[in-house]
Amino acid sequence: MSDEGAPNDAWSERLFGGFRKTSERLTGNLAGIVGKTRLDDGQLDDIEDALIMSDLGPRAAARIRERLAEERFERDADERAIMEVVAREIADILRPVARPLDVVAFPRPQVILVIGVNGSGKTTTIAKLAHLFQEQDYSVMLAAGDTFRAAAIGQLGVWAERLGVPIVKGPEGGDPASVVFDAVKAATDQGIDALIVDTAGRLQNKRELMDELAKIRRVLGRLNPEAPHDVVLVLDATNGQNALSQIEIFKEVAGVSGLIMTKLDGTARGGVLVAAAEQYGLPIHAIGVGEKIDDLRPFNPDLVARVIAGIA
Repeated sequence: MSDEGAPNDAWSERLFGGFRKTSERLTGNLAGIVGKTRLDDGQLDDIEDALIMSDLGPRAAARIRERLAEERFERDADERAIMEVVAREIADILRPVARPLDVVAFPRPQVILVIGVNGSGKTTTIAKLAHLFQEQDYSVMLAAGDTFRAAAIGQLGVWAERLGVPIVKGPEGGDPASVVFDAVKAATDQGIDALIVDTAGRLQNKRELMDELAKIRRVLGRLNPEAPHDVVLVLDATNGQNALSQIEIFKEVAGVSGLIMTKLDGTARGGVLVAAAEQYGLPIHAIGVGEKIDDLRPFNPDLVARVIAGIA
């Protein structure tokens, strides 16, 4: 998956809308910070507080404050000059984690476990990810490993039909590891490039979920010692700081290897992207800004940094 093909204007506008509340919080706290080549402690405190309130988290906020404290502005500081520095520092935080989800496994298929709490947009994100791979000319198969919910199996089946991709599924309440086993065998036999596996998201019973994922891993390991190649956590950006606690839990129960952030349109609290990058350093593979099939795109850290800072 490359970043070729920049998002269209409508996509970008939804991204801007999703971060507008964040940038408004930041710029709203900069009123009156003008007329100096250096910022004083009170002004730095105000900016740091605004960054924390915008869900960037205390670690990123402290880092940005430190950078601003070192800055000597060529002209008297104004809102734009300050936010340019903020944007540069945010981009420095985000660039190391902006890593596309590439299909590189050999032998094929590349097995991608997709995890996330119910309601995070996990199932639709799987469909969008499959579409993104199709755009790169990869063949895709889906596996309905969330056998706990009949609705999840049915929804994934509808998406598979729309996309024209094969799907392996079992009965509601069936063994997810058995579904995954059958899917890997089918994908191998058919020469599929990427196998995307839906999994349950029942965090209210963490031990049961951990056991279920561990069994899936054991089954995969017998078929291909390298599988799963990716364990991708889908996060709902509207959850703000609560998304960080989900990262913490799913790292423990599933060994998360990367993130996809969804719902970055509308009233999303997108600053949590920065907090996640600074605190966990996990790859951010893609972001979603809507419900359409092409509303999941590779993560562009420089664009997102400037949008958060309100200067894009």
